[in-house]
Amino acid sequence: MSDGNIGDGGGREFERVAGALRARMANGDYPLNSFLPAQRDLAKMFHVSRDTVQRVLKELQSEGWIDTRQGSGSRVIRVQRIHSPTSSSQPDRMVTLGPLVQRAFQEREVTLDVFTLTSESLDAHIRLQVERMIRGEQAPPQRIAIRMLLPLETLEIPYWRTDDGVHDELLKERYLAITRQHTASLRSMLSDLKVRKLVPSVHFDIRRVRLVPPFKVYLVNQAEALHGLYEVFKRGIVLEDDREIEAIDVVGLGARLTHHVKDADPYSQGTVFVETMQAWFDSAWEFLTENPRPKPAGS
Repeated sequence: MSDGNIGDGGGREFERVAGALRARMANGDYPLNSFLPAQRDLAKMFHVSRDTVQRVLKELQSEGWIDTRQGSGSRVIRVQRIHSPTSSSQPDRMVTLGPLVQRAFQEREVTLDVFTLTSESLDAHIRLQVERMIRGEQAPPQRIAIRMLLPLETLEIPYWRTDDGVHDELLKERYLAITRQHTASLRSMLSDLKVRKLVPSVHFDIRRVRLVPPFKVYLVNQAEALHGLYEVFKRGIVLEDDREIEAIDVVGLGARLTHHVKDADPYSQGTVFVETMQAWFDSAWEFLTENPRPKPAGS
C-alpha cells in the first residue's frame, strides 16, 4: 500500500504531495518512462519545502513508482493500467483509471460501492473529480452515494509486519492513521460539494467489516466493476522519526485491476461478474459489518 508519514513536517503535507503524485502517475498524467518535474518545481507547485519533496520522492522510489538518480531526475517506472475487455480504444485493451472514473461522474447519479484497505485510491480519484467540478471543467451530478467497506480496526492485519515483530504495532498504528486521514479527507471533500451547492444530494457511509481485504473492488453505478488483488511485497518503510525498516507492504493505488461491464446478456461474463460482486458486497454490508450506533434524534 502506498502510504506516507503521519505527523507534522512530513505528515499532512507529505501525504498530500505523495498522494497527488501517485494519482497523477496512476492516471497517466505522468506516463511510463516520463520524468517528474524537478524538485524545485514540485516544491513550488505544491507550496511545500524542498525537504518535503525529497522525502516524498524517497517514499515513491521505495514503493517502486519512480527511479531517482542524482543529476538525472525521477523517472516513472510504474503506472496503473487496467485490463478492459470492452475497450476498443487501445489494441492491448489496457486503459487507465482516470477516464473510467471521470465517465462515471458524468452520469446524473453516481453510486459507488468500495471494498478496500485504506481508501487511499478512492481519496485520490475522487479528489480529481471534485477539483474538476469546482473549476467548472465538469458538470456535477445531481446525486452521489458512496458506501465503503473497511476492515475492523481491531482485526489482526497480515500486512505491515517485520521479521522480528518489534515494530508491528507501530506499523499498524501508522496504517490506521493513514486510513483515518483518507476517510476524513473524503468526508470533507464530499461535504464541501454539498455546502457549495454543486451536488444537491451527497451520501457517504462507512462500515467496518470483519474481513481483511485480499483484493479491492469498485462497483460503479451498479453497471461496472473494477477488481484487483493486493500484491504483497517487502520494502523499506520510512517511519515518522526518519527510521527506515524492512516490512511487508501491499500495492494499493498501483494495483493491477480488471474492468468488467454489465450488458444486456444476463449470461455474459461481464454481467455475471458485476452482479455476483454486487450481491457479495450487499450481503457483506448487511451481515458482516459492525453497524454504526443510531445517532440521537436531532443530531
